[in-house]
Amino acid sequence: MSHTASIARLFIYPVKSCAGVELREAIVTETGLEFDRAWAVVDEEGEFLSQREHPRMALIQPRMRHSDMVLRAPGMLALHVGLNEVEEPMRARVWDDVVQAYDMGAVAAQWFSDFLGVRARLVRFDPEHRRLAEMKWTAGREVITQFADGFPLLVTSEASLTQLNGRLSAAGHAAVGMERFRPNIVLSGVDAHAEDSLASLVVQGAQGEIDIRPCKPCGRCQIPEVDPASGVPGNGVLAALAAYRREPRIDGAVAFGMNAFVASGAEDTLRVGQAVRCHAHLQSGPPAAAGAP
Repeated sequence: MSHTASIARLFIYPVKSCAGVELREAIVTETGLEFDRAWAVVDEEGEFLSQREHPRMALIQPRMRHSDMVLRAPGMLALHVGLNEVEEPMRARVWDDVVQAYDMGAVAAQWFSDFLGVRARLVRFDPEHRRLAEMKWTAGREVITQFADGFPLLVTSEASLTQLNGRLSAAGHAAVGMERFRPNIVLSGVDAHAEDSLASLVVQGAQGEIDIRPCKPCGRCQIPEVDPASGVPGNGVLAALAAYRREPRIDGAVAFGMNAFVASGAEDTLRVGQAVRCHAHLQSGPPAAAGAP
């Protein structure tokens, strides 16, 4: 079964857990969208920092330019990070994965340390390092990712957010924006949470078909509670989701959106407004590995 939707919005998050950048078009890569989670902020031991413990990270705003990324935050001078510049190689940890990375230098480290109030450094993922997503969710396919939590892409829909905002309104809370959920691809023209049951999203690119495969429901931590405009947590988002979005495929965790990967079409371009052929399936668990019955 299939139907046609469209791409309503595209986002990248160049620095893990900092604010996103909304784009009209984005280059597709093996690891998702170009520059998405290519950088991360780490502590002195190389452990990644996130909005979970440092909600002020939501206030750090990146802007991508031709040769650099400009980072701005309240009360701080702009930090310029060269897109083709790195310093010393080092190791960083993302959840259970220890990965190769590059330190971005003392100036960047001081900037993040001053703003967050903890000793911190900015690092860039080493593109030669192969960090694999959980293969039980990718049907045995080797899917590589950078500093994302676990998978290259996150897909949501406008209808899913509209349904949530209706519930928030009924509970006396203000509506929230899609930015809280940190998606890469937002679909229009599908029902609420239709993304949960999609086998693939196919877009006709300039070089051929771009095939994106949703693979695992996205279990939600407390980050959607953080107001992107203030960096302050609290709006009843998780409580509202918990009332109707318990996902059995991930042991009953609260879910919103689907993790996904690029099956084909790397180096092509996604654009807002493109038609998307949505192929649906019904599935109660992880996809079977290749060759499994």
